[in-house]
Amino acid sequence: MKVIRDPLWNNIRVEPLALRLIDTPAFQRLRYVRQLGLAFLVYPGASHSRFEHALGTYALARRALELLEERGDLRGKDVGDAARSDVRIAALLHDIGHYPFSHALEEIGALHHEEVARPLITSGEIGDLLRQSLGDDAPERIMQLIRGKSASPLQGLISGSLDLDKIEYLRRDGLMCGVPYGEIDADRLLNSLVLLSAVGSSRSAPPKAHGIGIQEKGLSAVESLLFAKYQMYRNVYWHHAVRSATAMYKRLVSDALDAGSLTADQLAGFTDEGLLLGLEARGANPLLKALRERKLHKRALEIPAAELASDLGDWIAGDWRRAMEVENELGSRLGLAPGELLLDYPAKTEMLGLNLPVLRRDGLFEQLTRETSASGINLPKLSEELYQSARWLRVFTARPVQLTAETVLDAISS
Repeated sequence: MKVIRDPLWNNIRVEPLALRLIDTPAFQRLRYVRQLGLAFLVYPGASHSRFEHALGTYALARRALELLEERGDLRGKDVGDAARSDVRIAALLHDIGHYPFSHALEEIGALHHEEVARPLITSGEIGDLLRQSLGDDAPERIMQLIRGKSASPLQGLISGSLDLDKIEYLRRDGLMCGVPYGEIDADRLLNSLVLLSAVGSSRSAPPKAHGIGIQEKGLSAVESLLFAKYQMYRNVYWHHAVRSATAMYKRLVSDALDAGSLTADQLAGFTDEGLLLGLEARGANPLLKALRERKLHKRALEIPAAELASDLGDWIAGDWRRAMEVENELGSRLGLAPGELLLDYPAKTEMLGLNLPVLRRDGLFEQLTRETSASGINLPKLSEELYQSARWLRVFTARPVQLTAETVLDAISS
């Protein structure tokens, strides 16, 4: 075992296979991909990388498996050494396909980072290492875990309502941004995890035959995670200046793709700085210059989601071409050049999603859903309300303009 020092989780013990995977070029690239994209323009400390986050998630996977083993949950449930190794390695590799500046490019239609990860995990040096150490089908098993499609009883540790990825990034992002919002009771959450079996009865629709759930005593910690996630989205991830920089970056890359100076296949191979340098080499661009100098577009208009009709403008986050057309049309009316007016209405369906089995003190389990909440607070229903509270429709412009809500709402509803 090698020990890596980490400011959040202290000593991270790394097994030989994980160390060999970490030393591959594909994994080392993550050192130069910021975890929070352009948030460092608002929170200077937010310069931590996907590399650190991946190591932290791996450390949590090791800890969670140790706790489940100590409790005896892993005995007789098809979770032998191979299944546990798969979980540890999936935790380590889950973000290996991330684009420069985090999730932003997925918002303009780029292939999802989990699919970008597929060739990196199933072929090349990483694929060879996995097959040699864990079996011929190991790369595909690990990909299924990362995509949330595995039949493994341990799937919920990698992708689910209470996966280790969420626990890690909330704690790390809060620490590095210097805000208290990401503080959650991680130790209580990990100690409350349980591997459930469908043997016996339940109060509601049963979970899978085996799966990760939480003991009833851990529900207060789940509440802390829910509120921490809401606060981080409201104050960090969807901060207006972060979203302005993100909107500028998306338009910058989209224009480069349309001009043919950059191809979609090239994106996943870049680091953050490598992409910006590559764009600079292709010619001057006012959006790139503005990002470099932190001259961000300002809010010309913002409307909270709670004041908008249901589904109005939801297409903005998913139909990039249509969004650009509306931006250009609105900008033209106001005497702005293409790229000087940008729309932003972020969407993340599973931002606060909660759907997990809860093991009651009487030994029965209950599926925590919107219809059947296992605590005094209806957490799934509350999560939907918090999501709407964190979400804002915004129009950013490079220069001050007079813009009415009616004008914007007419444009996005037509």
